[in-house]
This record gives sequence, C-alpha cells and structure tokens, in this order.
Amino acid sequence: MDVLQPARSVHRKVSPIGIGATANLAPMPEKESPTPAPEQDHITRTITWPAVAAGLLIIMLAACVGSDSGSDGGSEGGGVEGIRLAVVFLGAETDPAFTESIIEGVKAISGVSDVAITLETPNERDAAAAVRGYADDGYDLILTHGSQHGDLVIEVALEFPDTAFAWGTAADTFGLENVSSYTASSDEGGYVLGVLAGDMCSRIGVVGSVEMGHAKLYVDGFKLGAAAGGADVDVEYIGSLDDDQRASDTASAMVRRGADCLTGTGGMTVGASGVAEQSGLSWFGTRADAAPFAANDVVVAKQVYRWEVILQDLVDDVADGSVGGNIYGIDLENGGLVVELGDVAPTDEMIELVSQVSDQVVAREVTTEVDG
Repeated sequence: MDVLQPARSVHRKVSPIGIGATANLAPMPEKESPTPAPEQDHITRTITWPAVAAGLLIIMLAACVGSDSGSDGGSEGGGVEGIRLAVVFLGAETDPAFTESIIEGVKAISGVSDVAITLETPNERDAAAAVRGYADDGYDLILTHGSQHGDLVIEVALEFPDTAFAWGTAADTFGLENVSSYTASSDEGGYVLGVLAGDMCSRIGVVGSVEMGHAKLYVDGFKLGAAAGGADVDVEYIGSLDDDQRASDTASAMVRRGADCLTGTGGMTVGASGVAEQSGLSWFGTRADAAPFAANDVVVAKQVYRWEVILQDLVDDVADGSVGGNIYGIDLENGGLVVELGDVAPTDEMIELVSQVSDQVVAREVTTEVDG
C-alpha cells in the first residue's frame, strides 16, 4: 500500500500556522506510525461495570500500552507505570469511520497503565453515567469521543475539577482548566481527494452523514478540491451516522443522476461504498484505514486518521500535571492525517498529483475550508 505523507515536524497543539517549506511526499511500501508503538502484551475485554445500563460494552486494555513517560499517577495496570485512561463512545468498535480509528490510536500510545473503553452508550444520560463513573473510580484522563458530548463534559468536569477531561472533535475547552479538546483538519485530506477525484471523474456523489464537525469539514474540503479538479459535485447529508440503508439509497440515487465516483463520511459509508462496489465506481474514503470492501479495484484513495499523534501529547501533558486548557489537532502537516492510495493500481500521474496538491495544502497555498 502506498502512503503519501508530507515531510513535517510534529506540533503538539493547534496554533496559528505559517509554513514556508515545501512538503516532500513519496510513496512508501508500508504504513508507519509517526511514533513507533510499543509491543502490546494483551487485550482483555470484559463487562466490568454493572452500574451502567445493560448493553454497554467495556473493554479493558490491561498493559497493552507501554510506558515511556515515567509517570506514576494511578498505576494499577499490572505494575506498568503511567496514567489511567478511560474512553467513552457512542459508536461500536467496528465502526471504521470514527470509533475504530481512535481505539487504534489508544493502542499505539505509551505512558498509560490501563485503559477502559465504554462503547455504544445509547444516549447522553448513559454516556454521562459512564464518564462520571470513571471519574469516581479515579481515572486520571477521561476522553469522550463525540462532538455531541460538550454539555456532559461541562457538567462532569465541574464536579471533578482535579480530573482531566478531553473531548472531540471540537475546538472548545469552555474556559475550564481541566478540559481539553481535539479536532481533525479533515478538510485538508478532503481537498486532496477531491482534486484527485475531479481529475478522474466528471460527476461525484458525496453522501454526508451529519452536517457538523469534521464530517462537514471533509465534505467542504472535498467539494473545493473537486471543483478545482473540474468535476461537478452532488452532495446530500442523510442526517445519520449509521443508517446504512439510507446511505445506500442516497448513493444509488446519485448514480442514477450520473455520478461516476462516490465518497462519504460516517459509519454508514458501508452502505454508500457498497453501491460503488456494485456499480463498478471508484470510491474515495476518509477517517479509517480499514476498507469495508469485498472486491478489489474500488478504493482509489483514502484519508486515514492517526489519533496517536495527539493522544500521546495529551497523555504526556496530563502526566506532567496539565489537566486541561489545551486544544490538540491532527492534520497533514503533523502526520495525524495521511492520504493513502487504495487498491486501485496508482499511476505515476496520480501519485504526482496527490503529492503536489498535498504540498500546496501544507504550505497553505490553497483554501480547503468553506467560509461560515
């Protein structure tokens, strides 16, 4: 698999960027994490918290991440030094677009003694119960992965001022000293993929999940890139993260309207990408390394999230005594976002185009965000 990634130095936090150097992209034979992950000992999955509503799944990753930080905070993970980390999701672990990417990021970091992950909280009340329970249990850092979690983060963070909380994707800490946030500049990879799609296709169907957060950023960037590439874009948001059937129906309608390429966001892309597979069309993906396809020659390229780039910084900062007030971000420049070629055999022209456009994005020579 070719990995297209600009040369960069990792930035710890989001800050105004002025980049003069030209990025140097080159295809690589294998994907490598920006920070090599330590060897994982084992992963134990058990339902261990009966106080939470039935149906919630808790995954304990005991001693599955090594420790380089030297922190001794809350070390209860089988003698491994580090902070104790808990993560709360709405999505399932097998959702390749959102949940799986951050779980893989958690597995890659060091400086953590144990990790508890709660999946599939059905509503805000149960998510708040999970977060509050972890705070009561003395976890050092509690991460809530979902843009809808802002209100509950405020509520619980005020109750536990000595506990570090982080949430995303968002760029708001609510002025609380124990809250950090993280976001993804998904418009950047979206723009690169859009230019590539515009060069290959005449009309592109974009099946959006919800019109907010980094899902909208990706669509906005893709639209701008596709327009720069000379293609027409047909965008429709279905208002759901996991309605596979509606995504499939929407994509099918786009094909009937003349779409010759497809892309989309959210866990429901399984439905939309299935239409691409059945119709023999090219697919451009985002947010996960896993591709939900049985057939080859469908995925042209994809934007992959490597959350470990900022999760490591977050863990290190908490271990150093900073419980909040920081905003972290992944992008093409720091390697948290990577454009990878898929299972369609790339031509030299495709590789060169992606390299050139990625350089332009990193150097801020093109606009990837839509005003407002």
